[in-house]
Amino acid sequence: MYGAQIAFKNYNLVKGISGSEWVGLKYFNQFFHSYEFWRIMGNTLGLSLYHLLVGFPFPILLALSLNYVASARFKNLIQMVTYAPHLISVVVMVGIIMQFLSPKTGPIGALLGLLGVDTQLPNLMGEPSAFKSIYVWSDIWQHTGFSCIIYLAALAGIDPALHEAAVVDGASKLKRMRHIDLPGILPMAMILLILETGRVFDLGFEKVLLLQNPLNMRTSEIIDTYVYNMGLKSMVPNFSYASAIGLFKNVLAFILIMTVNRISKKAGQSSLW
Repeated sequence: MYGAQIAFKNYNLVKGISGSEWVGLKYFNQFFHSYEFWRIMGNTLGLSLYHLLVGFPFPILLALSLNYVASARFKNLIQMVTYAPHLISVVVMVGIIMQFLSPKTGPIGALLGLLGVDTQLPNLMGEPSAFKSIYVWSDIWQHTGFSCIIYLAALAGIDPALHEAAVVDGASKLKRMRHIDLPGILPMAMILLILETGRVFDLGFEKVLLLQNPLNMRTSEIIDTYVYNMGLKSMVPNFSYASAIGLFKNVLAFILIMTVNRISKKAGQSSLW
């Protein structure tokens, strides 16, 4: 918190935080009036909402599906296969994505070459419009298995007598999911949704940075990578400007998580406090 003062000062490494000149909201206004402000905010919000809307239901669907698998061996196999990608590091994952999507060395291009099909595949890593989908769907593949564990634990805590009574009444599996399982895991899902909403502006700096290239920079530049470029990568690092942008992002995240938590509480659902 002491270092947050850098955002309000013209920070000088020699003078230090306490000795640097106080400039108030200068760097906040500089960011707000920057020609890149709306592009960066649009990229960040677009990618975040895409990831939240698509990625949040998948662990729930996987957990509900595994909960009705009769074979314990098959269930354990699916859990292992879906959980294993979570253990892959970000750098290795990005390398796999690049190799898979490569128009020349990727599996699709290699298969077409074996079949004798002379077709030039598009370079998806160079398509600005494809960046969001590449990021989101690769992230779903990597983390869905790990994220569904907590939902499986919540489903295990549901009283089996409810399912037995529903079976006696002739309820199908879909009706049991709708009227027993979903209400049973709803409090846990709401807590996780609130936490995920608070991380809307925190997309995972490393993966976005590694997937970036000059061709897709127009849609891949987000707040975190912009802060990195301004604060560390530029020829003349501007620590105060980068700190102001980072502080602005954190304030937005705080307001967002407070708002969603209050809405959830007003709606009679679970809340963090």
